[in-house]
Amino acid sequence: MKVFRSTLMGIGVAALMFSACAGGQKAPQLTVSGLDPAKFDTTIQAKRVKLFTLKNKNGMEVCITNYGGRIVSLVVPDKDGNPTDVVLGFDNIAQYADTLNSPSDYGSSVGRYANRIKNGQFILGNDTIQLKKNDGPNCLHGGGNTGWMHQVYDAEQIGDSVLKLTIVAAAGENGFPGKVMAVTTYKVTNDNILDMTWEAETDKQTIINQTNHNYYNLSGDFTQPAYDQVLYVNADNFTPSDKLYIPTGEIKSVEGTPMDFRTPHAVGDSINSDFDQIQNATGYDHNFCLNTFKDGKGDDTQVCASLYSPKSGIFMEMFTNEPGVQVYSGNFQGVGADATISRKHGITYPKHVSICLESQKYPDSPNHPEWLQPTLNPDEKYYSHAAYKFSIK
Repeated sequence: MKVFRSTLMGIGVAALMFSACAGGQKAPQLTVSGLDPAKFDTTIQAKRVKLFTLKNKNGMEVCITNYGGRIVSLVVPDKDGNPTDVVLGFDNIAQYADTLNSPSDYGSSVGRYANRIKNGQFILGNDTIQLKKNDGPNCLHGGGNTGWMHQVYDAEQIGDSVLKLTIVAAAGENGFPGKVMAVTTYKVTNDNILDMTWEAETDKQTIINQTNHNYYNLSGDFTQPAYDQVLYVNADNFTPSDKLYIPTGEIKSVEGTPMDFRTPHAVGDSINSDFDQIQNATGYDHNFCLNTFKDGKGDDTQVCASLYSPKSGIFMEMFTNEPGVQVYSGNFQGVGADATISRKHGITYPKHVSICLESQKYPDSPNHPEWLQPTLNPDEKYYSHAAYKFSIK
């Protein structure tokens, strides 16, 4: 039995007992994943925050809060037909918003710039741009606690299966030039695809590189490391990074290294190897150069990566038009103070509990002009696409 399912049964029993004791007071209407929408209903930054639920006809359910555009739960049937939540997160808005005691990027729509920029600095045109430094000397995920993952999006749900989230970012926000209007659209299809698009426009030249930051464990058991998860990455090369996770500028072959996932294998087979890149990150936290991106264009009809849990039978395929995917193995989960933080259904997460597959332009790309640039001009429209298809293998 999946952890979240057994917990959900307990929640249901408790709710019924409370209802009886309260003289028939209506029990909370929980989502399939066991979330209480009332725990997400609040006001932050003078805007209404809610939990939105998308679903299809096959039992797939995706719950999203417009705080940070975060996917809170993602339920798909396992090999026995049991609804299984496959992403990490919290079960209340208070913890998502508490950046001091429970900092996280769980499920977020990251902006303006996903991943790291060295020294928070780059040259744009004739200007040297200085960004907020929130990861040692570097800028991470657009400024971390003041980036888009901690801003409230305007939300519009369209039917049962589409959620449109809009944010307007002021010029100079965390040092980024230009006023930007950005739209994230989440869609659940009847063939069990979670489809994501990011679009943006600016009034002044700027940079943008958005992604989704779901932490996946397809077994549905968040009490155990994801070592048995079978990973495939359609990439012949990767970008090595230094001890601060900044690319060195090299592009190296995965051949003969623990970075080679061209033949699918369990993450645990190589995650504790003595390879310097693995040792630096205490796991995987690397950008892979996708073979699906050629001649300046990404083919989002081809599988760029996949993940499989032999326990649940759940198989996830990833598609994107971006040149890179960041594979992150939850190296900071369950470490130090993080080991005491309670998440969904009272679970504390161990190290390496999940795998993130983040579509992106290469990290620190503004400082590497030889790579595809994230520059957006006023006469252009930014467009990025990623899709995750779930099935049983």
